Amino acid sequence: MNFNLTQIPERTSKPRSHGLTMVMDKGLSVEEAKNFLSAAGPHVDIVKLGFGTSFVTPNLRTKIEMYQAANIPVYFGGTLFEAFLIRNQFDEYVRVIKDYGISYMEVSDGSITIPHAEKCGYIEKLTKHGLVLSEVGSKDAEHIIPPYKWIELMRAELEAGSSYVIAEAREGGNVGIYRGSGEVREGLVQEILTQIPAEKIIWEAPQKDQQLYFLELVGCNANLGNLAPNEVIPLEAMRVGLRGDTFHLFLDKE
Repeated sequence: MNFNLTQIPERTSKPRSHGLTMVMDKGLSVEEAKNFLSAAGPHVDIVKLGFGTSFVTPNLRTKIEMYQAANIPVYFGGTLFEAFLIRNQFDEYVRVIKDYGISYMEVSDGSITIPHAEKCGYIEKLTKHGLVLSEVGSKDAEHIIPPYKWIELMRAELEAGSSYVIAEAREGGNVGIYRGSGEVREGLVQEILTQIPAEKIIWEAPQKDQQLYFLELVGCNANLGNLAPNEVIPLEAMRVGLRGDTFHLFLDKE
């Protein structure tokens, strides 16, 4: 930090096991990624190349190597995994991640239907190639998963080898753990937390009110994902009580 302030909550330090900030890169140019790292690199833990953008992004290898040189793991969005899978190209997916030096992988079933035992099998296979994050929840707003099922799926995927489970919300934050309005399904979230450790869940939270909810509920070291690159610094300020929304949250709590 740039100067001394008392009563700042203790953030975990990089490389973090929790308190993660996962950023969604939806097609930054190499120069934009360089500027982004210059502005926010110390506060970024993981970069996701959103959905299938890596297939059409120019200078992909250069950008991936830039993130890796900054010691920030980068991975392809789960939608790309599903795109390979539905085309019966799982082995090709593995070849691609190896070719690009990718050591983080996302296993999801938000766009296609995969029997859950089969999904867990893919998680297990991919743990041989690196760290697996698996996403739970559908991208279909009409497909409402009851809380007990979220818990069951998350637990099974962690047991299969996922290092973290990602609570689905899409880049808009309007499905999965949220209602169409972006409002948190609080009963669902709180029930999940009775059974699944908060440190093992990355909450997709692209909207400020969603981020605030999890900081108030879990604390400054909540794992938050799907951040826009220009929202990392505002989020970090909010995490440590230096934004109006959390200004009083950590005062006099030492």
